[in-house]
Amino acid sequence: MEKRRNFLTAALLAAAAILMAAGVAMEQNEQVFAKATRVCLECIGIG
Repeated sequence: MEKRRNFLTAALLAAAAILMAAGVAMEQNEQVFAKATRVCLECIGIG
């Protein structure tokens, strides 16, 4: 069971890294940062 959990963890981390690299390659990181900033400012009542 422990080996299965370790494999699943490694597979999910690898998938996350691949998806992040794809997002950066398509220059989506600036859009994500802008949206996150907007949501954060709205949450605290400034934006």
